[in-house]
Amino acid sequence: MITFRLATVSDITDLLQLYSAARLRMASAGNPHQWTERYPQRELLDEDIEAGRSYVMLDDDKTIMAAFVLLIGPDPNYRQIDGAWLNDEPYATIHRLASRPDCHGIFHECVRFCRTICANLRVDTHRDNLIMQHLATKEGFHYCGIIRLIYKTADAERLAYQMAFP
Repeated sequence: MITFRLATVSDITDLLQLYSAARLRMASAGNPHQWTERYPQRELLDEDIEAGRSYVMLDDDKTIMAAFVLLIGPDPNYRQIDGAWLNDEPYATIHRLASRPDCHGIFHECVRFCRTICANLRVDTHRDNLIMQHLATKEGFHYCGIIRLIYKTADAERLAYQMAFP
């Protein structure tokens, strides 16, 4: 049975390993530019944990299978979009999803969990992240347009998706 909980500082080593493996998988899948160097950095992971927005997904043995951030409320990166959101209702955003390479169905379970918190979800991904684009569409997200990350000067465009409540 899959369970979810907020990440804690004691999870940092596992999180760093998950994200390191995810960067390698992304690069080997033709997406070497989305998460470069050590992104997400330890400081960002600490900040997410402190803010109560970092989650882990656990298997039956309570081993971490995946990690992600669920940002509830407005995301500053989503203020402007070349396109249009499905609605302007309150929403939550899934960020920084990473899983163990041997785990499957992670995005589906993540979305199912996140919808129990907020039915109106958004997600964005790099143009080269064909896997995430496929998963978002398969899961029922609608492509809405292009956003630009406010903290990056280069390679800041992201494809934005939204899943709205019925």
